[in-house]
Order: sequence, then structure tokens, then C-alpha cells
Amino acid sequence: MKKLLLFILTATFSVSMIFAQSGKMDEPMIQKSLFGKMKDGKEVYEYTLQNKLGAEAKIITYGARVVSLTMPDRKGKYADIVLGYDNLESYVKSTDYFGSIVGRYANRIGKAEITLNGKTYKLSANENGNELHGGKFGFSEVVWDAKPLNTKAGPALELTLVSPDGDQGYPGKMTVHVTYTLTNNNELKIQYEATTNKETVINLSHHSYFNLSGDPHNTILKEILQINANSFTPIDKESIPTGKIEKVAGTPLDFRKPTEIGSRINDNYEQLKLAHGYDFNYVLNNYNGKVREVADVYDPSSGRYMQVFTNEPGIQFYSGNYLNGTQIGKGGIAYQQHAGLCLEAQHYPDSPHEPRWPSVILKPGQVYHQTTIYKFSTKK
Repeated sequence: MKKLLLFILTATFSVSMIFAQSGKMDEPMIQKSLFGKMKDGKEVYEYTLQNKLGAEAKIITYGARVVSLTMPDRKGKYADIVLGYDNLESYVKSTDYFGSIVGRYANRIGKAEITLNGKTYKLSANENGNELHGGKFGFSEVVWDAKPLNTKAGPALELTLVSPDGDQGYPGKMTVHVTYTLTNNNELKIQYEATTNKETVINLSHHSYFNLSGDPHNTILKEILQINANSFTPIDKESIPTGKIEKVAGTPLDFRKPTEIGSRINDNYEQLKLAHGYDFNYVLNNYNGKVREVADVYDPSSGRYMQVFTNEPGIQFYSGNYLNGTQIGKGGIAYQQHAGLCLEAQHYPDSPHEPRWPSVILKPGQVYHQTTIYKFSTKK
């Protein structure tokens, strides 16, 4: 019996080593392990998704967070391209939303209140009297249920959360499903679905900080960004939209052509100064509720190239302005300002106060759907 057990362990180790050396698997894999425990004893699990090409995504059930995403560079070398932490305690303490699903309402709602059918609901204020990313205990701060799936496209993980009526002040019991698929074409595909039993608002998004160089000692300022948007929603001093929609033409916010991120980040432009860099919602072109390409990023040093596809009307480009070296990330690396960038597909911030903008209202009997895809390849 002991000899048989030793043989099984040796064979398992050998298979793992073959994968580590080759970087490829004949079949996609999903592995589960304990990541940590919350203060109340609730267990948080990590799921590792590996596709046929050798790419890997690690997702934890706390906040439905992507904690690691490895993709090859132009020489075929794999590296982790998202910021994050090595342990659960750091994620719980952090206010940077690394890799998480944010909601019920991604981005900001002014004065932390909404009005539906003549009734005003006070929300959880967590930023200067406003609400950011769902409030103090939004979807990024709770443990989700998880179900691994093997699909034709690649390994997947379905995460489910039931948000009770009154959660963070929002009306309605909401059931949310988020499915991550690491496709065999090196895409991280995120599909969202939600229902409610009372009229409410919803705006979900994904908050990974990408650094395509694979080395967070580097900033993202040399990366080349393009966003298919002619307009943006300007902000006030509290980063709440003013209600206007303005053209990007003639401003440092114009990324309609591939542009180095750092080339204009220090321009003497009022909006940049208010946001301490880039932190703006872009009004995406060609919005019709269908998935289309909306942005891309290229890192000249590694050759990694990321395309973003979504069916959403907006995308928040955030250049990691509030990273300041106090965030000690994976491998003990201190994340300096601009160590990562976010491209968060979304409806516009503060839309509950702007009825002219695409609606964020969800009613009983309706189903909220969103699809966002981050597709990775390389250039010479």
C-alpha cells in the first residue's frame, strides 16, 4: 500500500513538473486550494485555471478576485501581469480593489443616494460622503460561492452571490452570477448575470490592475493605449461627473490613436489635476448593447498586447494614481504610483442622477447581462 501511494505521489509530481517545464497542457485544468480564512472562520478558496496554451489565471472567492494572470511575452516567457497580494489578510485590509468584481454599483454615486419611484435610498458612503464601488462592504468585500466548469472554450469558474434587500442601502434581493473563462485563445472572458425582486440599480465591473511588462517594478507609463471613444464624462473635485459629456479632441484624454500613457499625464490640464492622473469614464463609440472592441494596450518592452471587448457603453481608464509604495504586493514588491492600469468596462458613474444617460435600472423579471473580454497576444 505504501509503495502504491509513493508511486501515485511521484507520478503526480512528475506531471506537475512536465507542465511547469513545457508551459503547455493537452487539456485545460482547474485546481482548488485553501487561500485563507476570514475572521469569522469562513474559508476562502483559490481556483487555478490553466488553458491548453499554458496560460494561467488564479481566482479567489473573496471578492471574486483575479489574484494572478500569467501570459507569454514575445519570446514565450510567461509572467504574472496583474497586481495583487500573497495572502488573504492583505486583500481584506486593502482599499485598492485589486482584481475584484465591484458592485452593486461600480464607480461613484454622488451623495451616496438614489431615488426610485419617488423614494430616496441612502447608500453606504465610503468616499467623501459619496459611494464608491458599492460602498463599505460591496461585492469586492464578501465571499462568493464558486463552481468550476470545463467548457469547450476553456476552463471556467462560476461565482455566485446573493445580496440581500437593503444591502449597503440598495433595495431588492439581488442574485449575481459571474463566470470567468480562461479560453484556449488566451482570453480572460468575464460574463455577468443578475436578477432582482425589487426595482434597483446595477453597474458591475472588473478591477484588475494590469502591468503588461510582467514586472511591477516598471510603471505603465511607457505602455501604448488606444480607446475608441470620442468623448468622456468630466468630473468635479470629488470625482463625481458634472453631468456633461465633452469631446476628448484637443485634450490629454485623447487616446483615439495609440499613445504612450505617460506622454501627457503631467500636462497642466484641469481634469488631470483633479484626478491626479487618468481616472476617467470614456463614452465608448458604437454602443448598441453588443460586444465590440473598445480599447487596446501594448507594452513595447515585452511585446504583450491586450485587447478589450465589451457590450458596455463606458470604460474607466485608471492609471494607478493612488498607488504610493505602501501597498506591498506579491513577492514583497512595493507598488509605486502607476505600477498598474485599470480598464473597467461599465455604465457611466453617477448614472442614477443622469436620466439622459444609458439606464442602470434593473426591474423584477429582467436579467442584467454583461460580457467583457481581455484578449492577450504579442507583437514584435
